[in-house]
Amino acid sequence: MDLALETRKPTQARADVLVLGRYADGSRPHAEIVAVDRALDGLLSRVLASEKFEAKPGQISYFHSGGKLPAERVLVVGLGPHRRGGPAITRTHADAESVRRAASAAVRRARDLGAATIAVFMPPDGLSPRERAQAVVEGALLGTYRFDKYLKEKNGKVVRSLTVLEPDRRGVAGAREGLRLGRIWAEAACLTRDLVNEPANVVTPTFLARHASEIAQEGGLGLKILERADCAKMGMGAYVGVAQGSEEPPKFIHLTYTPKGRARRRVAIIGKGITFDSGGLDLKTADGMLRMKDDMAGAAAVLGLFQALPRLKPPVEVHGLIAATENMPSGTAQRPGDIVRAMNGLTVEIGNTDAEGRLTLADALSYAVKHIEPDEMVDMATLTGAVVIALGQGLSGVMASDDGLAARVLSAADAAGERMWRLPLHEEYKDGLKSDVADLNNISSQRGAGAIVAALFMREFTSGVPWAHLDIAGTAFTERELPLGPKGATGVTVRTLLEYLSSMSGRR
Repeated sequence: MDLALETRKPTQARADVLVLGRYADGSRPHAEIVAVDRALDGLLSRVLASEKFEAKPGQISYFHSGGKLPAERVLVVGLGPHRRGGPAITRTHADAESVRRAASAAVRRARDLGAATIAVFMPPDGLSPRERAQAVVEGALLGTYRFDKYLKEKNGKVVRSLTVLEPDRRGVAGAREGLRLGRIWAEAACLTRDLVNEPANVVTPTFLARHASEIAQEGGLGLKILERADCAKMGMGAYVGVAQGSEEPPKFIHLTYTPKGRARRRVAIIGKGITFDSGGLDLKTADGMLRMKDDMAGAAAVLGLFQALPRLKPPVEVHGLIAATENMPSGTAQRPGDIVRAMNGLTVEIGNTDAEGRLTLADALSYAVKHIEPDEMVDMATLTGAVVIALGQGLSGVMASDDGLAARVLSAADAAGERMWRLPLHEEYKDGLKSDVADLNNISSQRGAGAIVAALFMREFTSGVPWAHLDIAGTAFTERELPLGPKGATGVTVRTLLEYLSSMSGRR
């Protein structure tokens, strides 16, 4: 989709469809929308009144302009109530998400109507030109995303160009930057979606390593790929233990983005990279195994993030780690009751081979502590079904060892429109991880709080470095269409991480 910025007024915009956003606050519409109504001899007001248009979030009304405007059709989309109370930053985040979702709904509908060119005007209330333009572009690109690579018959309706209207010339520079950021952020999330939507017979650890190499070469990033023997030599017994059941060789991927000047901070971003999870010898049920190609969604988010970083150039040193492997049953697979030694020296009794993600992340965290020495670490993982029981499929769980880091991550998620909720690291639950024969068991002997217990296990490998864990088991993949995308992979955490790093660099 081609993106453009124009200073034309909505009455002057040439497109198949002109999109206008409306808030549901009952006040007089923005002057530019009033001007469109005048140019249409009141048709806009009459259509909205006859359809009882209330500007609810995502509500749509459209009609032909009858040749009275350069645009062939007009589509009005509801933004919901305008946020006027509470902290200014919270209002801004809420309004940005409203614009994001409205743009997604409107551009989807316009595409389905056969529109190839679309012009969008969103009222400026509460958002800067940059914020508004970025939200429009993110919504349009994420909302019209499709994964149809393997379909013989593809939907031929495609939006060729999207024009953001910014009539106020004072806002042009900011809006142009918003277009640039919106494209980068959305394309990073869409790359993540593509990787998660691919089948597991395509996305192997070798495939992820090859893709990381392409991203590194294109963006001038540092890259180190450790093979099985390298990992074993470094003492990654927990990770290698998971990998030993698969014929696919594991790949430990280490990407590095280094800013030109002095880095303000050094951050490690770690993504769970189980390219297929059968459960190992503790085999999952058929239904439980069906969608386990998505168990590398955290790794895909790392790759999406690192595609964006060279284009954004934040003054932060960022390291991306992926301990990629399959978890498969075979004659060489690790067994329940086995004991492995992680890179930091702790021994772990394998209580269940299907609790493998925390083992791979344990060695990735240990590697980060020893070889990167980061100021803070964030991991993303489709880790537990327990987080889905606790929070459903609309919220990611956040568990953190540092309150300041947790607050920054949650604020970034709010700004990105990705819903997250913090869960406590309740110390008493750690008792369930005790083993009679090793330092830890990888599952708890106590019932309940599975997401928290998994985080407590992983915390043992952080060596006191501030760390946040994002459990995205319920949010990485959706079985229904969402406001910002179709069924399938969501690309969750990518835009949160981009906001988190942008905020850290002082660019917000």
